[in-house]
Amino acid sequence: MGKVYLVGAGPGDPDLITLKGLKAIQQADVILYDRLVNKDLLEYAKSDADIIYCGKLPNYHTLKQETINNFLVKFAKKGKIVTRLKGGDPFVFGRGGEEAEALVQQGISFEIVPGITSGIAAAAYAGIPVTHREYSASFAFVAGHRKDSEHDAIKWDSLAKGVDTLAIYMGVRNLPYICQQLMKHGKTSATPIALIHWGTCADQRTVTGTLGTIVDIVKEEQIENPSMIIVGEVVNFHDRLNWFEKTGQHYYSFAQEAY
Repeated sequence: MGKVYLVGAGPGDPDLITLKGLKAIQQADVILYDRLVNKDLLEYAKSDADIIYCGKLPNYHTLKQETINNFLVKFAKKGKIVTRLKGGDPFVFGRGGEEAEALVQQGISFEIVPGITSGIAAAAYAGIPVTHREYSASFAFVAGHRKDSEHDAIKWDSLAKGVDTLAIYMGVRNLPYICQQLMKHGKTSATPIALIHWGTCADQRTVTGTLGTIVDIVKEEQIENPSMIIVGEVVNFHDRLNWFEKTGQHYYSFAQEAY
Protein backbone atom coordinates (compact mmCIF):
# COMPACT_ATOMS: atom_id res chain seq x y z
CA MET A 1 0.00 0.00 0.00
CA GLY A 2 1.28 3.45 -0.95
CA LYS A 3 0.64 6.81 0.61
CA VAL A 4 -1.06 10.05 -0.41
CA TYR A 5 0.09 13.57 0.38
CA LEU A 6 -2.55 16.29 0.10
CA VAL A 7 -0.31 19.29 -0.50
CA GLY A 8 -1.00 23.01 -0.56
CA ALA A 9 1.17 24.55 -3.30
CA GLY A 10 0.57 28.11 -2.18
CA PRO A 11 -1.10 30.97 -4.06
CA GLY A 12 1.05 31.27 -7.20
CA ASP A 13 4.56 32.47 -6.38
CA PRO A 14 6.48 29.15 -6.40
CA ASP A 15 8.74 30.29 -3.56
CA LEU A 16 5.75 30.29 -1.23
CA ILE A 17 5.46 26.49 -1.14
CA THR A 18 6.61 24.92 2.13
CA LEU A 19 9.73 22.74 2.36
CA LYS A 20 7.53 19.78 3.25
CA GLY A 21 5.36 20.41 0.20
CA LEU A 22 8.42 20.57 -2.04
CA LYS A 23 9.73 17.28 -0.64
CA ALA A 24 6.36 15.66 -1.36
CA ILE A 25 6.69 16.73 -5.01
CA GLN A 26 10.25 15.41 -5.24
CA GLN A 27 9.37 12.02 -3.77
CA ALA A 28 6.11 11.40 -5.64
CA ASP A 29 5.56 8.60 -8.12
CA VAL A 30 2.31 10.24 -9.20
CA ILE A 31 1.32 13.93 -9.05
CA LEU A 32 -2.23 15.13 -9.59
CA TYR A 33 -2.27 18.93 -9.84
CA ASP A 34 -4.87 21.68 -10.15
CA ARG A 35 -5.19 24.65 -12.53
CA LEU A 36 -3.92 27.27 -10.08
CA VAL A 37 -0.72 25.40 -9.22
CA ASN A 38 2.36 27.15 -10.60
CA LYS A 39 3.74 24.70 -13.15
CA ASP A 40 7.31 25.66 -12.23
CA LEU A 41 6.83 23.42 -9.19
CA LEU A 42 6.42 20.38 -11.43
CA GLU A 43 10.05 20.76 -12.50
CA TYR A 44 11.02 19.26 -9.13
CA ALA A 45 9.19 16.01 -9.89
CA LYS A 46 11.12 12.84 -10.61
CA SER A 47 11.77 12.29 -14.31
CA ASP A 48 9.66 9.12 -14.32
CA ALA A 49 6.76 10.50 -12.26
CA ASP A 50 3.29 10.35 -13.76
CA ILE A 51 1.84 13.88 -13.84
CA ILE A 52 -1.93 14.24 -14.22
CA TYR A 53 -3.81 17.51 -14.71
CA CYS A 54 -7.09 17.76 -12.81
CA GLY A 55 -7.78 21.47 -13.19
CA LYS A 56 -11.16 23.08 -12.86
CA LEU A 57 -12.54 26.12 -14.62
CA PRO A 58 -15.81 27.85 -13.73
CA ASN A 59 -18.58 25.62 -15.10
CA TYR A 60 -16.05 23.11 -16.45
CA HIS A 61 -14.20 20.35 -14.64
CA THR A 62 -11.45 18.47 -16.46
CA LEU A 63 -11.92 15.65 -13.97
CA LYS A 64 -14.89 15.25 -11.66
CA GLN A 65 -14.13 15.11 -7.96
CA GLU A 66 -15.21 11.48 -7.76
CA THR A 67 -12.74 10.61 -10.53
CA ILE A 68 -9.92 12.38 -8.70
CA ASN A 69 -10.77 10.49 -5.51
CA ASN A 70 -10.70 7.22 -7.44
CA PHE A 71 -7.29 8.04 -8.93
CA LEU A 72 -5.84 8.74 -5.48
CA VAL A 73 -7.14 5.41 -4.21
CA LYS A 74 -6.11 3.45 -7.31
CA PHE A 75 -2.51 4.64 -7.38
CA ALA A 76 -2.04 4.28 -3.62
CA LYS A 77 -3.30 0.70 -3.76
CA LYS A 78 -0.63 0.02 -6.37
CA GLY A 79 2.00 1.02 -3.82
CA LYS A 80 2.68 4.47 -5.28
CA ILE A 81 3.61 7.65 -3.43
CA VAL A 82 0.92 10.06 -4.60
CA THR A 83 1.05 13.83 -4.24
CA ARG A 84 -2.21 15.70 -4.72
CA LEU A 85 -1.05 19.23 -5.46
CA LYS A 86 -3.55 22.02 -4.83
CA GLY A 87 -3.37 25.78 -5.16
CA GLY A 88 -3.34 27.54 -1.80
CA ASP A 89 -4.21 25.27 1.12
CA PRO A 90 -5.95 21.89 0.68
CA PHE A 91 -8.41 22.56 3.49
CA VAL A 92 -9.36 26.12 2.47
CA PHE A 93 -11.94 25.68 -0.31
CA GLY A 94 -9.68 23.00 -1.79
CA ARG A 95 -11.88 19.93 -1.29
CA GLY A 96 -9.06 18.37 0.68
CA GLY A 97 -11.52 17.22 3.32
CA GLU A 98 -13.51 15.27 0.73
CA GLU A 99 -10.38 13.60 -0.62
CA ALA A 100 -9.12 12.73 2.86
CA GLU A 101 -12.49 11.13 3.63
CA ALA A 102 -12.25 8.99 0.50
CA LEU A 103 -8.79 7.80 1.58
CA VAL A 104 -9.98 6.96 5.10
CA GLN A 105 -12.83 4.90 3.67
CA GLN A 106 -10.31 2.82 1.73
CA GLY A 107 -7.84 2.49 4.60
CA ILE A 108 -5.11 4.45 2.79
CA SER A 109 -2.39 6.29 4.69
CA PHE A 110 -2.19 10.02 4.02
CA GLU A 111 -0.74 13.30 5.26
CA ILE A 112 -2.03 16.86 4.98
CA VAL A 113 0.62 19.43 4.04
CA PRO A 114 -0.81 22.92 4.67
CA GLY A 115 -0.17 25.69 2.18
CA ILE A 116 -0.33 29.47 2.19
CA THR A 117 -3.84 30.44 1.16
CA SER A 118 -4.53 33.30 -1.25
CA GLY A 119 -6.86 35.05 1.21
CA ILE A 120 -3.78 36.06 3.16
CA ALA A 121 -1.05 35.96 0.51
CA ALA A 122 -2.77 37.84 -2.32
CA ALA A 123 -3.75 40.55 0.13
CA ALA A 124 -0.17 40.77 1.46
CA TYR A 125 1.25 41.06 -2.08
CA ALA A 126 -1.24 43.87 -2.70
CA GLY A 127 -0.11 45.68 0.45
CA ILE A 128 -3.31 44.89 2.36
CA PRO A 129 -2.89 43.51 5.92
CA VAL A 130 -5.92 41.37 6.74
CA THR A 131 -5.52 42.36 10.41
CA HIS A 132 -4.36 45.64 11.93
CA ARG A 133 -4.43 46.80 15.54
CA GLU A 134 -6.42 49.91 14.69
CA TYR A 135 -8.71 48.69 11.91
CA SER A 136 -9.21 44.94 11.93
CA ALA A 137 -9.25 42.51 14.84
CA SER A 138 -11.07 39.77 12.92
CA PHE A 139 -11.18 38.32 9.43
CA ALA A 140 -13.09 35.55 7.72
CA PHE A 141 -12.62 33.33 4.67
CA VAL A 142 -15.83 33.25 2.64
CA ALA A 143 -16.88 31.25 -0.41
CA GLY A 144 -18.16 33.63 -3.07
CA HIS A 145 -20.45 30.95 -4.38
CA ARG A 146 -22.01 27.89 -2.83
CA LYS A 147 -22.79 24.46 -4.15
CA ASP A 148 -25.93 24.57 -6.31
CA SER A 149 -25.99 28.38 -5.95
CA GLU A 150 -27.13 28.23 -2.34
CA HIS A 151 -26.49 31.94 -1.80
CA ASP A 152 -28.76 32.18 1.21
CA ALA A 153 -26.64 29.63 3.08
CA ILE A 154 -24.00 32.35 3.50
CA LYS A 155 -24.64 34.23 6.75
CA TRP A 156 -24.45 37.73 5.30
CA ASP A 157 -25.83 39.42 8.40
CA SER A 158 -23.10 37.98 10.63
CA LEU A 159 -20.39 38.70 8.08
CA ALA A 160 -21.48 42.28 7.49
CA LYS A 161 -21.83 43.19 11.18
CA GLY A 162 -19.45 40.86 13.00
CA VAL A 163 -16.24 40.62 10.94
CA ASP A 164 -13.81 43.45 10.18
CA THR A 165 -12.13 41.99 7.07
CA LEU A 166 -13.60 39.55 4.56
CA ALA A 167 -11.51 37.47 2.15
CA ILE A 168 -13.92 36.19 -0.46
CA TYR A 169 -12.87 33.36 -2.77
CA MET A 170 -14.39 32.51 -6.17
CA GLY A 171 -16.72 35.48 -6.10
CA VAL A 172 -16.11 37.53 -9.26
CA ARG A 173 -19.19 36.29 -11.07
CA ASN A 174 -21.35 36.96 -8.01
CA LEU A 175 -19.77 40.31 -7.17
CA PRO A 176 -22.99 42.36 -7.68
CA TYR A 177 -24.87 39.96 -5.41
CA ILE A 178 -22.10 39.99 -2.78
CA CYS A 179 -22.00 43.79 -2.64
CA GLN A 180 -25.77 43.97 -2.50
CA GLN A 181 -25.98 41.52 0.40
CA LEU A 182 -23.24 43.20 2.42
CA MET A 183 -24.90 46.61 2.06
CA LYS A 184 -28.33 45.16 2.76
CA HIS A 185 -27.08 43.68 6.04
CA GLY A 186 -25.19 46.64 7.43
CA LYS A 187 -22.06 47.58 5.46
CA THR A 188 -22.15 51.10 4.03
CA SER A 189 -21.77 51.75 0.33
CA ALA A 190 -18.47 53.51 1.14
CA THR A 191 -16.87 50.34 2.57
CA PRO A 192 -13.52 49.78 0.80
CA ILE A 193 -13.12 46.68 -1.39
CA ALA A 194 -10.31 45.32 -3.54
CA LEU A 195 -10.05 42.63 -6.20
CA ILE A 196 -6.62 41.06 -6.66
CA HIS A 197 -6.26 39.24 -9.98
CA TRP A 198 -3.66 36.44 -10.15
CA GLY A 199 -2.41 37.33 -6.67
CA THR A 200 1.34 36.76 -6.00
CA CYS A 201 1.97 35.98 -9.68
CA ALA A 202 4.07 38.09 -12.03
CA ASP A 203 1.00 39.58 -13.71
CA GLN A 204 -0.86 40.39 -10.48
CA ARG A 205 -3.24 43.32 -10.84
CA THR A 206 -5.30 45.02 -8.11
CA VAL A 207 -8.31 47.29 -8.45
CA THR A 208 -9.96 49.07 -5.53
CA GLY A 209 -13.21 50.88 -4.94
CA THR A 210 -16.17 50.76 -2.58
CA LEU A 211 -19.12 48.43 -2.29
CA GLY A 212 -21.11 51.05 -4.17
CA THR A 213 -18.64 51.49 -7.06
CA ILE A 214 -16.64 48.29 -7.47
CA VAL A 215 -18.99 46.48 -9.84
CA ASP A 216 -18.61 49.16 -12.49
CA ILE A 217 -14.86 49.38 -11.89
CA VAL A 218 -14.38 45.64 -12.30
CA LYS A 219 -16.42 45.68 -15.50
CA GLU A 220 -14.41 48.58 -16.91
CA GLU A 221 -11.06 47.03 -15.92
CA GLN A 222 -12.18 43.58 -17.17
CA ILE A 223 -11.15 41.78 -13.99
CA GLU A 224 -11.97 38.08 -14.14
CA ASN A 225 -11.19 34.90 -12.23
CA PRO A 226 -8.98 33.99 -10.54
CA SER A 227 -9.32 36.99 -8.26
CA MET A 228 -9.42 37.37 -4.49
CA ILE A 229 -11.91 39.85 -3.05
CA ILE A 230 -10.95 41.72 0.13
CA VAL A 231 -13.55 43.83 1.95
CA GLY A 232 -12.82 46.16 4.86
CA GLU A 233 -11.03 49.29 6.02
CA VAL A 234 -7.63 47.60 5.61
CA VAL A 235 -8.04 47.90 1.83
CA ASN A 236 -7.07 51.57 2.25
CA PHE A 237 -3.49 50.46 2.95
CA HIS A 238 -3.11 49.27 -0.65
CA ASP A 239 -1.96 52.64 -2.00
CA ARG A 240 0.74 53.01 0.68
CA LEU A 241 1.95 49.42 1.07
CA ASN A 242 1.65 48.14 -2.48
CA TRP A 243 5.23 46.84 -2.64
CA PHE A 244 4.78 44.15 -5.31
CA GLU A 245 2.95 45.91 -8.13
CA LYS A 246 4.22 49.44 -7.42
CA THR A 247 7.89 48.49 -7.74
CA GLY A 248 7.33 46.17 -10.68
CA GLN A 249 8.95 43.46 -8.61
CA HIS A 250 8.33 39.95 -9.89
CA TYR A 251 9.16 36.74 -8.12
CA TYR A 252 12.48 35.02 -8.59
CA SER A 253 12.64 31.39 -7.60
CA PHE A 254 15.37 30.96 -5.02
CA ALA A 255 14.31 27.33 -4.66
CA GLN A 256 16.14 26.56 -7.90
CA GLU A 257 19.43 27.30 -6.17
CA ALA A 258 18.54 25.60 -2.88
CA TYR A 259 17.53 22.29 -4.43
